[in-house]
Amino acid sequence: MIRFGRDQRGRKQWNKNRVTDRTQKGKINSRTMPRTKESHSHQRKAKKSYTLSPESVEFLEAIRKKRQVPSVSAILEEILQNVRREHKRAFIERAVAEYYASLSDQDATEQAAWGGFAEQELPNEDRA
Repeated sequence: MIRFGRDQRGRKQWNKNRVTDRTQKGKINSRTMPRTKESHSHQRKAKKSYTLSPESVEFLEAIRKKRQVPSVSAILEEILQNVRREHKRAFIERAVAEYYASLSDQDATEQAAWGGFAEQELPNEDRA
């Protein structure tokens, strides 16, 4: 069994010199330390301070309580991720619209024909 000790400040610390093997009827008792949760970016989050209106603070707190989230920061992170996704989706939609607007009449007709073909060949969820 791995033993943990305390350092001079009282923090828990692994003591590699105190490893013992306790067996009972052929079984080894051991524990595994859980991994820390990694963020999507694998970087530490930056601590920032922002000034918000009382209404905004009340709104964020209400959402936090309703969703039973441990912190307002988690709610803000979720809101920002949603906004980023929406911006990315809008950017892609604009790029697609610009692409099709730039096609000649002949290319647009050909693309429409391919689209019709794909609709006929792909399974339709309503038919199933």
